[in-house]
Parts: sequence; structure tokens; C-alpha cells
Amino acid sequence: MESPLAFATRLAEQVGVLLLEHFKKTDKKTHTKPDFSLVTEADLLADKWLTQEIHEAYPQDTLLSEELHHKSQNDSAGAVWVIDPLDGTTNFSLGLAYWGTSIARVEDGFPALAVVHFPLLGETYTARRGHGAMFNGSAMRVKTPDPKDKSTFFVCCSRTYRSYDVSIRYKTRILGSAAYSFCTVARSMALIAFEAKPKIWDLAAVWLIVQEAGGYIATYDGSNPFPIIPGTDYSQLDYATLAAASLALMQKGKAQIQPKSGG
Repeated sequence: MESPLAFATRLAEQVGVLLLEHFKKTDKKTHTKPDFSLVTEADLLADKWLTQEIHEAYPQDTLLSEELHHKSQNDSAGAVWVIDPLDGTTNFSLGLAYWGTSIARVEDGFPALAVVHFPLLGETYTARRGHGAMFNGSAMRVKTPDPKDKSTFFVCCSRTYRSYDVSIRYKTRILGSAAYSFCTVARSMALIAFEAKPKIWDLAAVWLIVQEAGGYIATYDGSNPFPIIPGTDYSQLDYATLAAASLALMQKGKAQIQPKSGG
């Protein structure tokens, strides 16, 4: 029988094929949601397909997603699948490569397995609670930071410099995908990653991936998006989040990212 992690990995790869077909289209139909973020026809189709597949395979579980299901259900008997069918929608709509699908299965309120798949990059990140993280099927572990390495970087979102004063001295990259930002820490490409306004579906999978890879991840204000609370409207909640390769870098990074006065 297919394990939940194998099932989630297969789904992420299959929905990647669907998304690639839409990515090739020159006319990508988009509209703006109430929070001013973009949504495409591909987002909605991928969300619908994932929902159907999960419900058929795990009818006892509930689902929480960016596009169709904003509230976790009141039935706490089963697990909750938290999905972002297309993370990096703006990149996708503009023809850029940093976009993918994020799937997490939450058990007892906390992520138990995670898959993030980036089709154009050929990258798949997976994790299972207590069993480590994998990159394209091979074990992945955060490397001990080398303070003399000048080739590393700090990755953040476009909102960061609008709302925060940043004094981090590493080279900065803005990649346009919250999931990919945090995966760069898990894979030791970046020492620090910061996202100013991610939602629960941006975080559920990468939260576990970063932790299982040996990295550190936490909200900026010390709150915690987990455990997931039944009945909560997660479309209304943001979680400014910082990830780093070490606890010392987490603490230093937080000190070097300060809200702008009056912001």
C-alpha cells in the first residue's frame, strides 16, 4: 500500500504536469483576490484536482487550502491536508521558474509529512516527522555555517524592505516563492530567509522540511501557527517567519530585521 508520503509526492509531481501545461500558454488568465494577490485558472484547477484526489484516498481527513478551503474543519478525528496548489503565482504568470506545489499532512495539529515540488527546476523536497528531510530522494542536512563564506545569501520577499529596516550584510535574493525561500535554507543555499506575510499554506510543508533538515524556523513575533485550530479562518492570518541555518543566525537575523517606525 502506498504510504502517505509517497502518495503526497506522487500528487505533487502529477499536479506539476498539469501546471506545466498551463505555464506554456501565452494567455494565462489571472485575477486579483481581495488580499491583492494573484490567482490564475491553473491555481483553481490544481486545487480542485488535489482536493478530489485527497478526498478519494483519505476520506476521513479534512483539507485546508489557499484557493478553495480557508477554514480548518471542526472534525478533529482525522488529519488535515494543508495545500498550496501554486506557490509563486506571480512568477508563474510572468513566465519565471520559481513556482511549485506545497502539500503537508498535519496530524494532532502539527505537520507530520511534507512535499514541495518545483517542476521547472526539477526539485522535490520531502520530509517526515522524526525521519529527516530529502532533496530529490537523497538525505538533506543543513550545513554548519561558515562565517567566512562570502557566496551565501539572505533571501526574503518583496514586502520585506517596504515594512522592515534590514541590516543583514549577506547578498540579498528575492525569489517570489515563500516555499522556495525557506527551502533554500534547508538545502544550505541561503543562511537566512524571511517572509513578511506568509499564510499557513505557505508554511505547513516547509516548516517541517526546515526542521527535519536541521535548520531553525520560527515566527518573527514568537507566536506559532501550530497546532492548527479547527474552525479558524486562515485567510485572515499572516505569520511573519524567519528561518536560518543555526540558532545564532536566527537570533542575529531577527535583530537585524526591524519594523520600520510608523509601519
